[in-house]
Amino acid sequence: MKHSSMQVVWPVLVLAGGFLLSGCAQDNRDLQQYIAEIKERPGSGIEPIPTLEPHEPYLYPGHTRSPFDSSVIAQPELAAAEGQPGDAEIDTDRPREFLESFPLDSLRMVGSLEQHGVRYALVRTPDRGVQRVTVGNYMGQNHGEIVEITSTEIRLVEIVPDAFGGHVERENSVALTE
Repeated sequence: MKHSSMQVVWPVLVLAGGFLLSGCAQDNRDLQQYIAEIKERPGSGIEPIPTLEPHEPYLYPGHTRSPFDSSVIAQPELAAAEGQPGDAEIDTDRPREFLESFPLDSLRMVGSLEQHGVRYALVRTPDRGVQRVTVGNYMGQNHGEIVEITSTEIRLVEIVPDAFGGHVERENSVALTE
């Protein structure tokens, strides 16, 4: 029984294979004729590259200073006048506080409270934790010391690098967010 069923399957497979291969051997004379027509056409010339007008720079009247001159960078009063680096000092011996590990713009003031005559601010960190800070604490990655806390903002003084290799003090604040 098995032998007779195999005898039926083999011819069917051979016929199916023949039909599949016959599709590959189609008459493609029309394609060959089209290619020959395209090759017989005369070639056309390439258009010349258009000539471009030379660029004429515009000179702004009254502006002779180089835009790369670093002496015009805004500096604190003395440093700008002398072109010297700022003289703000960073206390490298001071232990870093927890809120100094976050960028200042990622910290949010969410409230304030007062206990025993001391005003505190509540600060939310990016990980959704809340920290209590007071005047004299530090926050942000630029050595920002809190100098004042009001009911609507935290004011601090940061020490940031200047353009001349020194450091300058800069005032900043974190406003209360609803």
